[in-house]
Amino acid sequence: MRNIKLIIEYDGRDFNGWQKQPNKLNIQGEIERAISEITGEEIELIASGRTDAGVHSLGQTANFKTNSNLPVEKFPIAINSKLKKSIIVKSAEEVDERFHSRYSVKSKKYRYTINNSEYGSAIFREMEYHFPQKLDIKKMQEAAKYFEGEHDFKGFKASGTSSKNSVRTIYKAEVIKKNDRVYIELTGSGFLYNMVRIISGTLLDVGIGKIKPEEITEIIESKDRKRAGKTLPAHGLCLVEVNY
Repeated sequence: MRNIKLIIEYDGRDFNGWQKQPNKLNIQGEIERAISEITGEEIELIASGRTDAGVHSLGQTANFKTNSNLPVEKFPIAINSKLKKSIIVKSAEEVDERFHSRYSVKSKKYRYTINNSEYGSAIFREMEYHFPQKLDIKKMQEAAKYFEGEHDFKGFKASGTSSKNSVRTIYKAEVIKKNDRVYIELTGSGFLYNMVRIISGTLLDVGIGKIKPEEITEIIESKDRKRAGKTLPAHGLCLVEVNY
């Protein structure tokens, strides 16, 4: 039995999220179907984690077990030939049988993109959140640093989150401005449901002067969802990479 690791890019707008669901188009189910057609086996595809409906990925990682003799370098082209153009397997490699896409994760990096121009973009409108109001980038950068380290992020998760433990570690939190775009990049051990989108919404509130950078610590410690910013829309979020 071989263990195959895939790196996957997808445009989330076509799908109802990563996870398999009956009667709803999802990324996991589409890739499993494609692999099953190639190998003739029932396949279970294990991802590093689920992404929500509308969220994109440049580097989702997933693995599956197979008895197929297909050379590993042929898997991407074979799988891609059976997928919608909004999903691409970028690479495949054979890994140790103990490798598990979810349990072996060391860190994940997410990027939230804000288009801060006056009119937004016609072409990239489904890949970024348009916010025309002027933002104080220096204050956002200052505020981002307060999110770094191990904290209880109970106030930064959506209701209905199944995870009972809300303690997570953020290794790096950055706000980067390039021309009219503002990128909020978070690298952490793992993230709660909607956590990146809520942190991004909170940093946006800092950018417009609604929240002071030094108030972030107090908001985190309050564990009160109402103190944090709004949940920004899914289409501005992208899973950039998963590290093992």
